[in-house]
Amino acid sequence: MEIFNALMHGFALAITPVNLLWCLVGCALGTAVGVLPGIGPAVAVAMLLPITSKVDVTASMIFFSGIYYGAMYGGSTTSILLNTPGETASMVTAMEGNKMAKSGRAGAALATSAIGSFVAGTIATVIVTLFAPFVAEFAVKLGPPEYFLLMLLAFTTVSAVLGKSTLRGMTALFIGLAAGCVGLDQISGQGRYTGGVPELLDGIEIVLVAVGLFAVAEVLYAALYEGRVVEAQNKLSRVHMSKSDWKRSIPAWLRGTAIGAPFGCIPAGGTEIPTFLSYAVEKKMAKGEVRKEFGTRGAIEGVAGPEAANNATVTTALIPLLTLGIPTSNTTAILLGAFQNYGIQPGPQLFTTSAALVWALIASLYIGNVMLLVLNLPMVGLWVKLLKIPKPQLYAGILIFATVGAYGMRQSAFDLFLLYAIGILGVLMRRFDFPTAPVVVGMILGPLAEAQLRNAMSIGEGSAAVFFQRPMSIALIVVVVAVLVLPRLAKRMSQRKARALA
Repeated sequence: MEIFNALMHGFALAITPVNLLWCLVGCALGTAVGVLPGIGPAVAVAMLLPITSKVDVTASMIFFSGIYYGAMYGGSTTSILLNTPGETASMVTAMEGNKMAKSGRAGAALATSAIGSFVAGTIATVIVTLFAPFVAEFAVKLGPPEYFLLMLLAFTTVSAVLGKSTLRGMTALFIGLAAGCVGLDQISGQGRYTGGVPELLDGIEIVLVAVGLFAVAEVLYAALYEGRVVEAQNKLSRVHMSKSDWKRSIPAWLRGTAIGAPFGCIPAGGTEIPTFLSYAVEKKMAKGEVRKEFGTRGAIEGVAGPEAANNATVTTALIPLLTLGIPTSNTTAILLGAFQNYGIQPGPQLFTTSAALVWALIASLYIGNVMLLVLNLPMVGLWVKLLKIPKPQLYAGILIFATVGAYGMRQSAFDLFLLYAIGILGVLMRRFDFPTAPVVVGMILGPLAEAQLRNAMSIGEGSAAVFFQRPMSIALIVVVVAVLVLPRLAKRMSQRKARALA
């Protein structure tokens, strides 16, 4: 009852006309910025941080929550329509969403993305409301061994599920892991694998890799191998979801939310593991004709699940931020900076020292979620009209956006050469049927996994026994082994049955 009263007080603060206007502006700006390739929510919040320096603290936090949600949704729009993810969280959406767009189902993909974001965001906000202190308390108990094994689980599931061959998936993953090692070593500070190029000391930008492998490779592949097909326009059919789409999306939304919500609570999380795990789960659970749609026509579950997982993760990421003062992503790190600008220090005491602000922020998450749905569902038809642009002009636009976005990150001409080199690698991978997503997973999680492995080994004084001493880490090892072994056992058993019947 106490939580309900506090939330009602938060709504009383959040639904003032001025605060509602800030929330609307935040959602609109966030969506607009999220649509631009290479500019994610972190950049959006950072760019708009100075605007609120003279604004009331509650209004500014509500404004930032609007940007936060809007930018996350906006990234899925270009992923689906143009195969150009604005950030790593929307890469998985690009894999099935863009194939749906190419087969005339762009409207359904955008709609399931918007509604899935709303469903997952709302459920995750309820979790934030009810369980913030309790979940954060559990998450703190996870140590480096558990974090490393979580990342190992992500490696194995992604490599085994994506692509037609586990070997090719693993090869792509190792390319990503190698690229993730480029730059300064996190502990010793020594330069690694830079080849004497000073620009590589900072490492390779992950957005650069995502845009190069997806957007630039898409354009170059079409120009090199599709020939006259490039002259054609994209097909355009339904703009809204059918009854079958609803039936297939609802379970995927709920599964994605169940996968994403716990990951947001972990104070070393990110959206990459849950979105890829959600995709892996949807692909594993698909049967018959639906399974054939994955990687060909585009399966709606492959958009609905990861989008729900993404939004559940970014919403519950506020739990460690508010209760522990630990940011789990670039965006929450900038939000932490915004809190500190107003002299507010997130942590265990925040719910008592700044209760009104916290509950107004949580109430604004509910409002922002509804506002985002109201703003974006009517615009699905407008976004889909992008597909009526003839492909030569559309592809030229994608290349311009990709180039400007890549240059804008560090104003480095070297990044442009790197972008197109990565694009050529992406073309070769597509030509020889290597999945591109494991490259990005390896790049993002490789350095994190390395750091957690080193920490775990130092805790165990150099002994690998540290991974077998805690129940959670043992459970994760069992899951990793199951992911690698069970599919092969099932395949062998089915082959034996087929031989017996023959």
